[in-house]
Amino acid sequence: MSDLRDLLEKHTGPGAAPGAVALVARGDRVEVVAVGDADVAGATPMVRDSIFRIASMTKPIVAAAAMMLVDDGRMALDDPVGTWLPEWAAPKVLRTPASPVEDVVPAARAVTVEDLLTFRAGIGFPDDFSLPGVAPLFDELKQGPPQPQSVPAPDEWMAALSRVPLLHQPGEAWLYNTCSDILGVLIARVSGRSLPEFLAERLFEPLGMTDTGFAVPADKADRFTGCYRADPEDGGLRLLDAPDGQWSRPPAFPSGAGGLVSTADDWCAFARMLLADGSVEGSAGRGAGGRRLLSVDSVRRMTTDHLTQAQRDGGRLFLGGQGWGYGGSVDVAAVDSWNAPGRYGWVGGTGTAGHLTPSTGAVTVLLTQLAMTGPVAGPFTQEFWRYAADA
Repeated sequence: MSDLRDLLEKHTGPGAAPGAVALVARGDRVEVVAVGDADVAGATPMVRDSIFRIASMTKPIVAAAAMMLVDDGRMALDDPVGTWLPEWAAPKVLRTPASPVEDVVPAARAVTVEDLLTFRAGIGFPDDFSLPGVAPLFDELKQGPPQPQSVPAPDEWMAALSRVPLLHQPGEAWLYNTCSDILGVLIARVSGRSLPEFLAERLFEPLGMTDTGFAVPADKADRFTGCYRADPEDGGLRLLDAPDGQWSRPPAFPSGAGGLVSTADDWCAFARMLLADGSVEGSAGRGAGGRRLLSVDSVRRMTTDHLTQAQRDGGRLFLGGQGWGYGGSVDVAAVDSWNAPGRYGWVGGTGTAGHLTPSTGAVTVLLTQLAMTGPVAGPFTQEFWRYAADA
């Protein structure tokens, strides 16, 4: 473990992330290292089961939940989502992506379940944030960094969604983030359960993900880390959320795009479920009694790139040239030393990353409390990926 510990200690401490937890698993070998502290005060040492805001690492989990409903026959990939989301039965589309928000035309076709899973529903963040149609994503839909206590309940949020025009026609372009929040509402309406209830019953409890949810109960607050952003003015860290802050109570809107908290071992259990149900690792990571949680076909669809080259190029700010499956990126080429073709997963804006590689059965998880400064993973994360690739 010394090499991984050295790597984590190199990137934590004064002026950097206060601490970190990293996990690298392949087969029966699982390497986990925790270094530093849970906050800048240094009063709480980081431990293996420290709890983090995993932000966009939520997206693959919510995509898997949606595929459970597909496996159940409750909905199909080509079903129009307006069946369950009447607020979005007839969305309007900007005449061009650069048009004013009042200049709209009808959608050429219905938005489908698969459009949401592949982020091609026509709504979300483009590479150009200056487009007029981007502002309503922040103002009306409260997109951006997770802020669970600032977003209205799902029905009110969906009413706001009905007023926001699509940037592109359904199926045309890949746009980041918003589709996962819509998917969370869809899961709740199709299942008749709230998103937290559905995830707990169908994923977290069967997989033993005891520390994953949309809030941290009081009896676990001592393991909940602070969340920080680098302050460019003084070079220090600015507190974004404390353990008794926005995740200390359940939110009105459980965000499928970035609302979960979790631990390294919990997210690894989720990843190993995908590997097992994709026929890579036998029964490891399945539910109680080795029960399959997802069909092989659903896992294959989740971990397969569905984008055209033009769609990958159009989302380069976030994708960096990689592809997108359902709820997570798919490495389509070894463009860097840490890429492995077929690797699936995603990063979180709060300084987290989780991936699995179906071809090798590897799982990698890095959890820090230092928020990303942009959509591209920083040196710490990239060095961790290189270590994991060689491990």
